Amino acid sequence: MADKSDGWYWSEEGVNFHTRKWVRPEDLNANGTLFGGSLLRWIDEEAAIYAILQMGNHRVVTKLISEINFEASALQGDLIEMGLTATRFGKTSLTMRAVVRNMITRERILTIEKIVFVNLDDEGRPTPHGYTDITYDRDRMPREHPGTGTIKLPSH
Repeated sequence: MADKSDGWYWSEEGVNFHTRKWVRPEDLNANGTLFGGSLLRWIDEEAAIYAILQMGNHRVVTKLISEINFEASALQGDLIEMGLTATRFGKTSLTMRAVVRNMITRERILTIEKIVFVNLDDEGRPTPHGYTDITYDRDRMPREHPGTGTIKLPSH
């Protein structure tokens, strides 16, 4: 674990950092820094995967992304890491918090206090997921292939 005095450990942000990205030329804006749209696409994708694992269903959709606070940026070649944590389980939804930081400069790039995903049934309607706590395992991984609905994935 890093020295707590430098503020570079997961619990300061209240999230675990799992996903890392390398900032490449195609991720840059006209100013030569990380394009916010690329970063938001990565966050939404990571949040969807997190929601799938937390709610045990591959049919989830983004309902809301709250105010986005950009604090710093990243340059080509920088490595960034994204972290999410569930903050609330609703009957059919999951609310989470996101933090992104630059691994090179150690600056926080962005925070999003609220991202809400909704759990859907086969007809696309909100449906209860039945969970109230965070899982740190793959115990809720859906066992059915989302493309065909017929291939059963192996159980663990």
